[in-house]
Amino acid sequence: MIATPQQSPKMSFEDYLEWESQQEIRYEYVKGEVFAITGGTIPHNDIALNLYRALYPHLRSRGCRVNVSDVKVQVSPKSIYYYPDVIVSCDPEDLNARKFIQNPKLIVEVLSPGTSAKDRGKKFTYYLTIASLQEYILIDSETLDAARLRRFSDSCFCRSRQLFISVWTGG
Repeated sequence: MIATPQQSPKMSFEDYLEWESQQEIRYEYVKGEVFAITGGTIPHNDIALNLYRALYPHLRSRGCRVNVSDVKVQVSPKSIYYYPDVIVSCDPEDLNARKFIQNPKLIVEVLSPGTSAKDRGKKFTYYLTIASLQEYILIDSETLDAARLRRFSDSCFCRSRQLFISVWTGG
């Protein structure tokens, strides 16, 4: 899904939460600026939902929650909030969360031509600052190529490329 900037003055986080709850579409929040989230393609949606369906039965029974695209993640308190395509948290604080996830363990972004650079660049850089994040997965919706980045220390994420056609396409 593509985030497009809105031409408005910067707003506080509190104003953003109140304002966004009254909007018909979702908006990401980055340091006072809001960015509209436009809809993705059908393959983009299929990939996110198929991954959710694969993860949910295994993680829910372990006390984790799995959410798809309509749940925002707090990257930095009152500063940066994104809507990943799939998010997993096993933190007790997040299990009953109502507005956003604070301690994700896994974030997945489904890439499209319009989001690939941001998801691989700026978003990844911000996601690295989330202490609880253990894995970041990028799935290209056109090639079905997947990159898995896994945290090995506070400053080291290791990358491995894999192809998981059956999960991404439901086959």
